[in-house]
Amino acid sequence: MISKRIVFLFITLFILVGGVILFKFYKRTYTTISIPGGQDSYILYIPTGLDMNGLVKNLYREGIISDTSGFRWLAEKKNLRNHLNAGRYMLKPGMDQNKLVNLIRSGKQEPVHLVFNSQRTMEQLAGVISKQIEADSLSILTLLKDEGFLSEYGWNAKTLPALFIPNTYQFYWNTSATGFFKRMLKEYKLFWDGKRTKKAKALGLTPIEVSTLASIVDEETYIEDEMPKIAGVYLTRLEKRYKLQADPTVKFAKGDFGMTRVLKKDLKIDSPYNTYKYYGLPPGPIIIPSVKAIDAVLNPDRSGYLYFCAKEDFSGYHNFAKTLKEHNRNAKKYQNALNKRRIYK
Repeated sequence: MISKRIVFLFITLFILVGGVILFKFYKRTYTTISIPGGQDSYILYIPTGLDMNGLVKNLYREGIISDTSGFRWLAEKKNLRNHLNAGRYMLKPGMDQNKLVNLIRSGKQEPVHLVFNSQRTMEQLAGVISKQIEADSLSILTLLKDEGFLSEYGWNAKTLPALFIPNTYQFYWNTSATGFFKRMLKEYKLFWDGKRTKKAKALGLTPIEVSTLASIVDEETYIEDEMPKIAGVYLTRLEKRYKLQADPTVKFAKGDFGMTRVLKKDLKIDSPYNTYKYYGLPPGPIIIPSVKAIDAVLNPDRSGYLYFCAKEDFSGYHNFAKTLKEHNRNAKKYQNALNKRRIYK
């Protein structure tokens, strides 16, 4: 018969072993992670294609975990290897390893507030976007210059700037170049709802033509309260079959937006974007237009003006005229002001 002492020792040993196992399990599962720098929160980026080894190395290198074997054990138990979702995750103080694994498995990311404004070129746009999502600028730019891809969606390199509506959008960080493009298509359709499309139609313009004119308005002025008046001038000129004679289109055709003064020789540039040489609108926007300029075109100030010229005080405002004679006087005052400042090009 086994003595009571042996039974007691056996039970005690069982409890101790069980306790050690439970302690190790608890430690590996519920050990609190560290927030680098003692911050209130920390953003963890998991790149697309990262494997388990890479994840563990990154977590250790960033100081989020200290026991790689313990985290790896937990991750394997929860099959994280097959549910390792790339993305941008918010880590907060008090979070344990179990919650971290569950967060990554769930794919519940912290969205990015992606912002872009009236960029001049697709290169600039790609650069701005690539700083906010995972897709790099080369992959974005390559896609935006792929005529075959663009044509599938009814766009081309000349009309493409009209697709992008400057705003703030929520994106998942691990969005691809194609994902970004398709989201912009969706936002474009939402922007050009029935109300804006009806206004464009009433003007005899398509949404792309509105954006094209808006891009010129944007380049003419940064003063919002003048935008509807400038839009009204150009719309009146279009209706009367006058050439737009917009200096920004000459700058675009020349590839030099830094020009302060457009010279007579510049007006002879043979380009479909040169509105001194060709009638009507250019083939597409010369920059990505702002929403303010688009709405200015859709809601123009039709005061009967046919001309405008920058004010000689360099305030950014313009002198408007209904006759060429009046306009020439205004233009002369501005030219004299440029000469006085020794601005010749």
